[in-house]
Amino acid sequence: MESILTYEQVYQDYSRKVMGYIRPRINNPADAEDLHSAVFTKVYEKFSTFDQTKASISTWVYTIARNTLIDFFRTNKIHDELGEEDIVEEDAFQGIFNEETLDELAEALKKLPEREREIILLHYYYNKQLKEIALKLHMSYSNCKLVHNKALMKLRQYLS
Repeated sequence: MESILTYEQVYQDYSRKVMGYIRPRINNPADAEDLHSAVFTKVYEKFSTFDQTKASISTWVYTIARNTLIDFFRTNKIHDELGEEDIVEEDAFQGIFNEETLDELAEALKKLPEREREIILLHYYYNKQLKEIALKLHMSYSNCKLVHNKALMKLRQYLS
């Protein structure tokens, strides 16, 4: 029997985890509280659109938290050096391999611009770190992270 997911249950299960994700990245505790509230406001507003066939609830909530934090940094012109683990959710990309055939993935990769495709292949196929890829491609590490994240978002769209 499939259990029905409620907003209250999601809040109870993920509230502390979201704060644990936000708080170390934000110096001002009041800003961290505001971001936490903003995340769960977005979760509440978009709850009816959540599709369990596309992502797990934890991935969905994490993505909203991550995007809210990035928006906060952009809005406040904070250029904190986020680590690779803050930008990229490896498990979400790994799930693409589990759900899609290699042929579909190859077709999606062909749709990416050359630089984005190269970054994805170097990182996932050749197991290169983004810092190493940035040096190889003569680009800044932060730009490499952004291009990588953009490429992952495009792949998700192509494969959905």
